[in-house]
Amino acid sequence: MPAPSKEDVLFGNIAVRNKIVTETQIKECLQLQQKNGQRISLGQILVKKGYISSNHYQQITQIVGSSKKASVGKKAAEPKEATPAIARRDFSDYEGKPLDAYLELARMIGASDFHFQVDSPPFVRLHGRIVYLNHPKLVREYTEPRILELLSDNDKQVLKKHLDVDFCHEASHGRYRANVFRQRKGLDGVFRIIPDHVPTLKELHLPDTLRQFTTYRQGIVLITGPAGCGKSSTMAALIDIINKERRDHIVTVEDPIEFIIESKNCNVNQRHAHVHTESFARALKSAMRADPDYICVGEMRDLETISMAITAAETGHLVFGTLHTTNAMRSIDRIIDVFSPREQDQIRAMVSESIRGVISQQLIPRKDGTGREPALEVLFATPAVGNLVRERKTFQLISVMQTGAKQGMIMMDDSIADLLKRGLITREEAVFRAENPERFKTGK
Repeated sequence: MPAPSKEDVLFGNIAVRNKIVTETQIKECLQLQQKNGQRISLGQILVKKGYISSNHYQQITQIVGSSKKASVGKKAAEPKEATPAIARRDFSDYEGKPLDAYLELARMIGASDFHFQVDSPPFVRLHGRIVYLNHPKLVREYTEPRILELLSDNDKQVLKKHLDVDFCHEASHGRYRANVFRQRKGLDGVFRIIPDHVPTLKELHLPDTLRQFTTYRQGIVLITGPAGCGKSSTMAALIDIINKERRDHIVTVEDPIEFIIESKNCNVNQRHAHVHTESFARALKSAMRADPDYICVGEMRDLETISMAITAAETGHLVFGTLHTTNAMRSIDRIIDVFSPREQDQIRAMVSESIRGVISQQLIPRKDGTGREPALEVLFATPAVGNLVRERKTFQLISVMQTGAKQGMIMMDDSIADLLKRGLITREEAVFRAENPERFKTGK
């Protein structure tokens, strides 16, 4: 049977995301469409079945049409075009186009984030740096309706109540993690561009030794670093290895769901916190009753979530979780410090037994301006590591990593030094990013 058209796929995604219909209803109508030889669109069948109103049909059709027009006449760009070249290009012909046209442009030029802001030209984060597009300044009367047309009715209610909202925007050109908020000049939107496929460790320029973290059956692996450093991509790459090589059950809890991980040899369930479940902690509690082998926590942001993640690791699951910490030592300390002083000895003992390792990373702009390179700190759990955690001596983990190179352990400054030696980054970036900047100031 022929596959549904791009327009029908987009129509269905929009209708489901806005909770107008269910996925079951979409599948039913697609089957009817196949029987009729695709002579009638998915939207028309949904109306005929009484699943959506004519008004909803017209609204969604308009959005699909806008998205389709936005892809016509687009400017081609090299996948790794240097930042100065983008800054010089003229994008004024995008003025008046739907927001989806700008998002597709941001994806084409290789940006990681797109900003749609009142009283400013549209701008992107490209290879770690902010680049303002050569485009007229945006005005409130233009930005607000463009942003609001992307929101579901529920998202609009959240925005009205809290004055900001997080959501995932899906279009024919890809997925975007979005944050919309009010500021003194009007309504702004910031969109994180999610790659259209789950990356591999090789594509991320990460060492193959990280595959070792996928071989454990129980415990907790922390993936840490500042915002925008690629934590989600690293976790998705590791999960996809498991998905291909094992026959197990994987549950992810994210806010929102970023990479769509299709089931391969494993069964994969992905849940959006606050949409498919009330909270991260509640989703983790539920996950432990769902016969999982692997649990992925998009962000370990509070005491309850961290507590549930440790419990899951203690009860025979392998947990992957992310934290906004800058190195292995601080990551383990952060996990323990969220608990009250009277609980910390017990938690320390639990973490010492369950920790399987820490990946701390940052992305450093390349010297040639065509991308970013990852710098890593990698800690693999050993009996010595467990003992240091238990004895409150995490400050000595540095010496363990220095002597653990044969086991695949890496110090952040050693990783930065390797990038500098290979000519991939500048000395100024090395000094700025290093734990010990003095090491890189001498020029030796």
